[in-house]
Amino acid sequence: MGDQRIGVRTTSTAPPERVWALLADATTWPTWSTFDEAEIEQPGDTDPQGIGCLRRFRRGRIRSRERIVAFDPPRHVAYTLLSGLPLRDYRGDVTLTATDTGGTEIHWQSRYGLKIPFTGRWVHKQLGGFIRETADALARAAAAE
Repeated sequence: MGDQRIGVRTTSTAPPERVWALLADATTWPTWSTFDEAEIEQPGDTDPQGIGCLRRFRRGRIRSRERIVAFDPPRHVAYTLLSGLPLRDYRGDVTLTATDTGGTEIHWQSRYGLKIPFTGRWVHKQLGGFIRETADALARAAAAE
């Protein structure tokens, strides 16, 4: 069960600050993503959405918890999965880079191990599709602001 990786890139016409406003504030996610609920279980150390923040998400019957482990507005946020999916050592990193045209490149990278043997291809397809869908929705929502 080696180290699995997913990388997704997409571009928004919105500037990084507008993309960041939606990305960093988990409570906005149900308005632009496929999550049904998102809430802050425990605020971060110096910023409510920053390092140490515990977030809870629900999508259908799936409930997950994450902890913010890096927070560098408006460029980079990283989170680790605490519960909710059959993965181990999951870390997601989202990096925002300004484009020459005033938009934002969104680069969403995930690294994880498998808890259940022989599920790698299925997990990669499902999780990769979900990350692609979420990154594209973020790009669209920020552009519509």
